[in-house]
Amino acid sequence: MEKSSGAATGGSPPPPRFHMEDFQLEGKKPVKNPFVPIGALVTAGVLTAGLISFRYGNSQLGQKLMRARVVAQGATVALMIGSAYYYGDQIKLFKKGSSP
Repeated sequence: MEKSSGAATGGSPPPPRFHMEDFQLEGKKPVKNPFVPIGALVTAGVLTAGLISFRYGNSQLGQKLMRARVVAQGATVALMIGSAYYYGDQIKLFKKGSSP
């Protein structure tokens, strides 16, 4: 029995592919906040340490590390939101040929 796909039998065409060349930054370099990846690594490290402490039966330390993980995760999310808010008006991404 022959199987046929929807695109081969007159279905909808595949979506267009986008490349970075299709977009331009208007007058600004992309801004990267180095604290966000650092915060993510700290969060992952504290989570790992907490899980290891639970594994070895030290539940008091594990609870403290899980609380520290929540604080580190909240700080990372706050940095992400803050940098998006701060740089949101300064960097505008438009497709080539479109007007602001």
